[in-house]
Amino acid sequence: MPKENSQRASVLQHVSQNVRRLRLVAHLSQSALAELSGVSRRMLVAIEAGEKNVSLSTLDRVAEALNVAFSDLIQAPGSVDPSRINEVAWTGTAPGSKAVLLAKAVASREVELWEWTLEPGEEYQSQADAEGWSEQLYVFEGCLTLVISEQSLRFGAGEFYMYASNKPHSYRNEGDVVLRFIRNVVI
Repeated sequence: MPKENSQRASVLQHVSQNVRRLRLVAHLSQSALAELSGVSRRMLVAIEAGEKNVSLSTLDRVAEALNVAFSDLIQAPGSVDPSRINEVAWTGTAPGSKAVLLAKAVASREVELWEWTLEPGEEYQSQADAEGWSEQLYVFEGCLTLVISEQSLRFGAGEFYMYASNKPHSYRNEGDVVLRFIRNVVI
């Protein structure tokens, strides 16, 4: 199994263990968590069994229902340094396209630090975040096309952009070289 696939498998195990542990700590049944999160009970059963490759937006909804941070769901249980995550949270269809949650820091709620790699032609579409959330992007290789509400913005290596992320948005690599950028989600 390639390293990225094994990293993704380990994060699914972490999610499985953490969702179950946090659900039990909150004294919630799977049905109650399904109702609170808007995620089907069948999906929650599969997540807790480690059998389901779950979307980032689904994990956001589960975390919100459990009143925990997204990072609490994917972090290795029993981690010595809770600020260091370093887990693959998303893989694309093209080999090498991935999102790694590197670290977190506390803001009004928290700040998530992500390292993104998109191969040429790859795109990641994100649903709108909650009101008051923002993102900070820093491109260090290639060119990022950020689409927010049908407006396309392009950023090359060394460029930075910050925006309110309460609208649907996407990241695209429309170039012919690998795109690498850092994304901070400020919650």
